Amino acid sequence: MSHSSPPTPAASEAAATRQGVLCGLAAYLIWGFFPLYFKAVKHVPPLEVVSHRIVWSMLLLALLVTVTRRWREIGAAVRRPRIILTLCGTTFLIAANWLIFIFAIERGEVLQSSLGYFMTPLVNVFLGFALLGERLRRWQIVSLVLAASGVLVLSFRVGQIPWIALVLAASFGLYGLLRKTVAVDSLVGLAIETLVAAPVAFVFLCWLGWGGKGAFLAGSLHDNLILPLAGVVTAVPLLWFTAAARRLRLATMGFLQYITPSIQFILAVWAFGERFTPTHLIAFGCIWGGLALYSWSAIVTSRRATAEGNSPRNE
Repeated sequence: MSHSSPPTPAASEAAATRQGVLCGLAAYLIWGFFPLYFKAVKHVPPLEVVSHRIVWSMLLLALLVTVTRRWREIGAAVRRPRIILTLCGTTFLIAANWLIFIFAIERGEVLQSSLGYFMTPLVNVFLGFALLGERLRRWQIVSLVLAASGVLVLSFRVGQIPWIALVLAASFGLYGLLRKTVAVDSLVGLAIETLVAAPVAFVFLCWLGWGGKGAFLAGSLHDNLILPLAGVVTAVPLLWFTAAARRLRLATMGFLQYITPSIQFILAVWAFGERFTPTHLIAFGCIWGGLALYSWSAIVTSRRATAEGNSPRNE
C-alpha cells in the first residue's frame, strides 16, 4: 500500500501561485467590465450606489461566513487592535475608491478612470519607496518620471489636474498595500470591512427611503433588481483580489493590473464614445512607456533573483 508523499515547499508555492493568478485574472476581468454595470444605474446618485454596494455585500458576506462557519475567526480578528484599525483604514480607502469610480462613470470619465488604474502599479512602486523604505532601481525611477510627465502633460494641456485618476490610483494602491499586511483570510477581512461600513450605509439608505428620495423600492423594477446585484459584483472580485494579493508577488499583481484599465480604455473610446485627443495620446503614451520600463525591470530582477536561488516576492 503506497502513500503519497507530502508536497514539497516548491510545489506548494507553485500551487499557491497558480491559484493566485486565476483569482487575479477573474477579479481584474470583472473590474474591467464594471462600467457597463454602473452605466445601468447612472441615474442613481453615486453615494446611494456605494451604500447599496456596502449593504448588499455585507449581507452576502455574512451568509458566506455563516455557511463556512468563520464567525469565530472574525471575533478573534476584531479583538486584535492592530488588525481592526488597519481594516478600518482599508474600509475608508475602498469606499472612497468606489465613490470616485462611480462618480467618474456617471460623469462620462471612464477614460480618466482607466488612466488611474494604469497608474496603480507605478503608485505601488512609489508607495513601497515612501512607506516601506524600499530602494528604487534606476529604471523604476525613470518609469515614475515618465508617469509623472504624463500627468503633467494632461494637466497643462487640458487645464486641470486629472484628480479622478490620481485619487483612484492612490486609494487602490494604498488599499492593496494595507490588505497585504493584515494576517487574515480574504473572506474574513472583507467581511469585517463591510461590517464596519454597513451601519452607516444602511442608515443613509433608510433616510433616503423615508424621505422618498431613494431609488430602491421606489417603483422601478429595473432598480429593484439591479441595485441588489451590487453586492455580488462588489464582493466576489474583491474576494478574488485579496486572495491573489496574498499569494502573488507585487510584480505579478502589477502585470495583472493592466487587464482592468485596458478593458476600460476600450469601453471608453469605442463603446461610450469619449474623446481621445492627441493630448490624451501623449499622456497615455508616457504612462504606457513607464509601465513598459517597470515591467521590463521587474522581469530582469525576478530572473536574476531566481538564478541566485532567491524568491523575489516583494519585487
